[in-house]
Amino acid sequence: MNNLNDQMELMAETCEQGLNLVASPTRSPTNDENCTPRDACVMIIDDESINIEIVKAYLEEEGFENLVATTQASKAMDMLREHKPDIVLLDIKMPEISGLELLRMMRRDREMMMIPAIVLTAANDPQVKLQALRLGASDFLAKPVDPSELTLRLENVLAVKAYQDHLADYSEKLEQQVRIRTEELVHSRQEAIHCLARAGEFRDDDTGRHVTRVGRYAAMIAAELGFPQAAIDLIEQAAQLHDVGKIGIPDAILHKPGKLDPQEFEIIQEHCNIGRRIINPLSHEESIRLKTHTSVGLQIMGSTNSPVLRLAAVIAATHHEKWDGSGYPKGLAGNAIPIEGRIVAVADVFDALSSARPYKEAFPIDRCLKILIDSRGKHFDPRVLDAFLRRKEEAIRVREDYVDFERDDIL
Repeated sequence: MNNLNDQMELMAETCEQGLNLVASPTRSPTNDENCTPRDACVMIIDDESINIEIVKAYLEEEGFENLVATTQASKAMDMLREHKPDIVLLDIKMPEISGLELLRMMRRDREMMMIPAIVLTAANDPQVKLQALRLGASDFLAKPVDPSELTLRLENVLAVKAYQDHLADYSEKLEQQVRIRTEELVHSRQEAIHCLARAGEFRDDDTGRHVTRVGRYAAMIAAELGFPQAAIDLIEQAAQLHDVGKIGIPDAILHKPGKLDPQEFEIIQEHCNIGRRIINPLSHEESIRLKTHTSVGLQIMGSTNSPVLRLAAVIAATHHEKWDGSGYPKGLAGNAIPIEGRIVAVADVFDALSSARPYKEAFPIDRCLKILIDSRGKHFDPRVLDAFLRRKEEAIRVREDYVDFERDDIL
């Protein structure tokens, strides 16, 4: 390529052949393989009607048919919005609004900032040209306009615009594909987390719906406490893993119909630590060893930067701690217990009380609420419990919406 015109002509030829990188953008006709630059909408803005008529005559002779013009610069912006031209031929010196000011207004408008403009001027002032270039002028034409030069410059600028539109459309499609893929990955992660939560819950609960309800209750409490939506969504997912450590507890203890003896109770308390160890991010060395594994589950559990898993590990380790320090596994008290652990403590106990277990029938809602209130300031953070009680009607609806299945319905 020896000069700019050669490059422009090649670009125009490439664009007219379709380039076919992506589907055609919605606006510029030059991007449609069935159209040519002469199908483009050309807008002419000049305060001298004779100049407009001359330019229109030249363009019509060359096959341009979609022409829009105005001698009133004050109406130009409205006409630009109405017609959405592919290119503007703009006079510099106009009485109402100068071409430079109009160009400045175009570049500040999101709808018009990318419309190319060829500046028409009889002046040979370098400062004016520099100013126009700074404002985004695409090219210049000296008055009086030469017909051959007008057509070539118009085609060149339209070719560049077509190429830019192709790239912009291609970029938009790539971004859309990334968004779709990201949504798929998020959905896969959520499914894997929920499956892991249900795997733990099936050791103790034939339905697995306990984890869903606890997640909903936890989100409800977090919302009442004023958590931002992102944090509410996070705690709802993480709360579902609160009892995943039950995977490591023997069935004989989990399904014992009577009261646990001290040794059995000590074993079942270990589910908090087991859960934390299961969920905690892998070490750097473990992550490297697992990088070649294609299992989605292992990718999720091996993540070192998953906010859901980091929070789930905290909840698994602290949801059996009590406000007065009498809980387990560490005997934490008051604000030393992470707020998420305090929230899930209320959600978990309410669902345990209102659900049938191997050692008890489901309690009526009134009895459940009374037990919770009696434990205010002892087992539960008063502020967290009060937030739950303010949403008790919603909690009852969650209970009704996520009723337990019979085991035969699941298998």
